[in-house]
Amino acid sequence: MSAREPRVVTAIPGPCSARLLERQAERESNARTYPRKLPIGIARAAGSYIEDVDGNVFIDFLTGAGVLALGHGHPEVVEAVERQLRTLCHSLDFPTELKDEFTELQLSLLPAEMRDNTKIQFCGPAGANAVDAALKLCKTATGRGEIVAFQGAFHGSTHSAMAVTGLVAQKEPVANVMQGVHFFPYPYPYRSALPPADGISAGQACAHYFETVLNDPSGGVTRPAATIMEIVQAEGGVIPAPTDFVQAVRRVTSDLDVPLIVDEIQTGCGRTGTWFAFEQHGIIPDVILASKALGGIGMPIAVVFYNKRLDVWEPGAHTATFRGNQLAFAAGIAAVRIIQRDRVLDNVREQSMYARERLDEFEAEHDFIGEVRGVGLMLGIEIVDPLTGATDSVLARRIQRGALERGLIVELGGRDDCVVRFLPPLNVTRETLDQALDIVEATFADVAAPAAVHTARAV
Repeated sequence: MSAREPRVVTAIPGPCSARLLERQAERESNARTYPRKLPIGIARAAGSYIEDVDGNVFIDFLTGAGVLALGHGHPEVVEAVERQLRTLCHSLDFPTELKDEFTELQLSLLPAEMRDNTKIQFCGPAGANAVDAALKLCKTATGRGEIVAFQGAFHGSTHSAMAVTGLVAQKEPVANVMQGVHFFPYPYPYRSALPPADGISAGQACAHYFETVLNDPSGGVTRPAATIMEIVQAEGGVIPAPTDFVQAVRRVTSDLDVPLIVDEIQTGCGRTGTWFAFEQHGIIPDVILASKALGGIGMPIAVVFYNKRLDVWEPGAHTATFRGNQLAFAAGIAAVRIIQRDRVLDNVREQSMYARERLDEFEAEHDFIGEVRGVGLMLGIEIVDPLTGATDSVLARRIQRGALERGLIVELGGRDDCVVRFLPPLNVTRETLDQALDIVEATFADVAAPAAVHTARAV
């Protein structure tokens, strides 16, 4: 595949995609999600582009929900996986030279003060399993059972990960979700859960509430086994936590001897412009969760980094058959080497600044854009009703669909799925970024006319 620009030549879905989607609906679980709003059948992909089975070409700014840090099929990463295929693919948790190299490289990417005091846990090859492992670890190490999480969080869909996720609709059909989870407000200035106060930022207000409740003998929350936090709520609507809040949470948890788990499953591996997002706030967590882009080109892997003082596991306390994925180790090593050699994180910061400038211009032009926000190449646009400021999921879906029909794949997230999310490859070129932003601009212009008519009628 050699496409370097989007090309849509059929209706969406095209006839071949429609046939595959119909067969999928007949045979696959109702739990499937992405093809419902992005109805295409994929044939092949390379770099930032996907071709469907009808010959349409799309810019992929979903990238496997952030898995594909270097886009699809980076040739050097593919070559590394192909070499490993002929040697060894699966090894449970036996040591191998490749695994040792992967471990050494990953530890070297931690802040200097963590490198000699951190262990790595290879768990099941999905972020939700890393969440589960971290919760179990902290409960075991502290002997306590309560967990603190934050409103708006998303940590996965397994039983324990769902329990620390804020999405109520996900929990309602399931009886007896893991008990003992306490949700605290997360700073979301555009829609603050706490009443605004003069001179008090959203981060300060949420931090004050967090500290007050955990230190209040009548606050109702016993000292927890762990606090789990995203530095940027990704699926929650691309909401970056301000530094004052992050530092306050770290200070309070340290004072109370509560392990702080930082979920970097989507923000890690350079997505925000530093290897981990927490580095931008000057804190040192006790536990770090990583997955998604860790596997280079989509090879499944998840790990838990944790302070050695927490290493109280008994043998077999948390196992997984596929924790020794040698292909993922090979891909992960190759991807890190490329990111370092090609100064990919510089590209993340550069293209992020450029994209924000253009998105801010769009915000000034369209009153249905409530807020543009994000960090690095994790960006979001909150779509609202211009008259009320309420979330407008219908318009957000129209924007997603309009972009798809012009050749751009984007995801929705946040409250009511009203945030249009952008997760381009970290090595995205300015040319591709401009193609995508031009599509966004055209889509906004197209939906703006009906919105203007609706506003005029309401007035």
